[in-house]
Amino acid sequence: MIHIEHYLILSAFLISVGLVIVIIKRNIIVILMGIELILNAANINLIAFSYYDPVLIQGQMFSLFTIVIAAAEAAVAMAIAFKVYNYFATSNIDEIHHLKG
Repeated sequence: MIHIEHYLILSAFLISVGLVIVIIKRNIIVILMGIELILNAANINLIAFSYYDPVLIQGQMFSLFTIVIAAAEAAVAMAIAFKVYNYFATSNIDEIHHLKG
């Protein structure tokens, strides 16, 4: 049986990697991948705690809700990233220094 500490260590690792990616990388797509890692780390925590309380399924339901929200966020963010790339011809955040309406 896998103990809850293993899930928490995996989740801490994923959230750490996601935060490092969001802070260090300058590419829009890579930053979105880091945000998805952070959301998946939260989902692992929700499922792990829900697994150890089999009577209640709030963690699993909230995790499913988080997955749906993450999919919608990814679709909208990718659409914005494509429009920014078409307008500025770059996906580097440092080179995008002004917005025009």
